[in-house]
Amino acid sequence: MANASEWFLGHLKRGGSFLVVGGIGFVVDAVVYNALVFWGGHGPLFALPLVGKIIAIAIASVVTYFGSRLWTYRDRADAQTLRSFLVFALLNVIAILLQLGCLGFSRYVLHLDSPLADNVSGTLIGQGVATIFRYFAYGKFVFKDDKEGAAEAVAEIV
Repeated sequence: MANASEWFLGHLKRGGSFLVVGGIGFVVDAVVYNALVFWGGHGPLFALPLVGKIIAIAIASVVTYFGSRLWTYRDRADAQTLRSFLVFALLNVIAILLQLGCLGFSRYVLHLDSPLADNVSGTLIGQGVATIFRYFAYGKFVFKDDKEGAAEAVAEIV
């Protein structure tokens, strides 16, 4: 039973730090998107909301990469290489597509183009779906599990 509780505590701590890093990324995403699309009523990318969302997510992704690397997955000793950053970028492209799907559905299927509609569909719902995807994908493919590093992280908790 100790292994199950260690597993749970490890995911609780990692999940908490992941959510804090993601929350910061969420704020960056929302601020950049709203500035690009709705600044002064109709921002410079009002007619191109998907482009605005791509730019916002790209900027937020840089922030979350460093937050994940330096805090959430710091116990994973695997040296971060160009390869791991490229995998991170690829996973973020998939996450961007998930968010764009939510925003695009709202804009082009439901014909909702208000700031509230865009923020609910593209930022809240899209970000939620993408966050769940990222948590599992980053842990499996980018910041791979190092058994010794994971044991050290659990020891920090207990």
